[in-house]
Amino acid sequence: MRKLTMTSTAAVATALLLPIGAQAQDDAGQCGEVSIAQMNWAAAEVTTNIAQFLLEQGYGCDVTLVSSDTIPAITSVSENGEPDVVTNLWLNSAGEAYTSLEENGTMERLTSVLDPGGVEGWWIPTSLAEEHPELTTIEGIMENPELVGSQFNNCPDGWGCRIVSDNLVRALDLESSGIEVFNHGSGETLASSMGSAVSAGEPWFGYYWGPTVPLGKYDMTRVDLGGVDEEAFTALQNQDTPDPQVSDFPAAPILTSVTTEFAENNPEVTEFFRNMTFKTDTMSGLLAWQDENNASGEEVAVHFLTEMPDVWSGWISDSARENLNALLQQ
Repeated sequence: MRKLTMTSTAAVATALLLPIGAQAQDDAGQCGEVSIAQMNWAAAEVTTNIAQFLLEQGYGCDVTLVSSDTIPAITSVSENGEPDVVTNLWLNSAGEAYTSLEENGTMERLTSVLDPGGVEGWWIPTSLAEEHPELTTIEGIMENPELVGSQFNNCPDGWGCRIVSDNLVRALDLESSGIEVFNHGSGETLASSMGSAVSAGEPWFGYYWGPTVPLGKYDMTRVDLGGVDEEAFTALQNQDTPDPQVSDFPAAPILTSVTTEFAENNPEVTEFFRNMTFKTDTMSGLLAWQDENNASGEEVAVHFLTEMPDVWSGWISDSARENLNALLQQ
């Protein structure tokens, strides 16, 4: 595997920051224009900045990033046939608004851009799990509440995870074991409670999701709630569902999809997007690096491209790899 040199690190940064016209490859006409929806959260920004660089420098594309959100991006495709590419699309949030486009032949699902997808669950610090392996199951926690500080850190009011966790608390009769439920007032206090506890070597038990900065920054272990029961989990998503049953959180599919027209006219670029998949833990690590370095999305892309060529080199075509030789150690 070829690796990027220190000199090429500067070259990557320069290429990312140049105007699009200055980045054009000799064979730019072979790709043409590509529009990508850029969702308004950090993981999506990182994904699209990486894709933009590889497409412009490797495939000679003229890439436009279109600021959007899940439903507006899908609506735009439905009404205008653009943008060409929608990545970081949370299928659970898009629902029928997206699946109807697939059924009508307007959009084509290429891949899950995150593997295994968005992760949710109840967590404890890994150091605590190593010291007390029995705490890696919910039964073990309920039998030893003092080892997790006798507290469950719950989502803020109004979040979907709050509904699920509230129902799970009832299904498990969690509070009967001596565990108090602490409902956080914001996502910031939920995250800071985890960070403070892990940094101080203190117990912490609560809900979190990824990819996120905290799960990239802190070593956490997911508590086994007994496996996923799809029917039970569907019911858990309804507020105050009667007779809730226990289910773990399933992975949330996070997709990259393209318009059918784009896929037909741009098979090579479509194949690139089909190959572009990050491990969820890798993305959480990139977000943690961004937070620690107060970095922009472009700077995170530079970091990823220079430090993880073994990941992205498998995404691109032979001809794109040849175009990127200036950034690779010969």
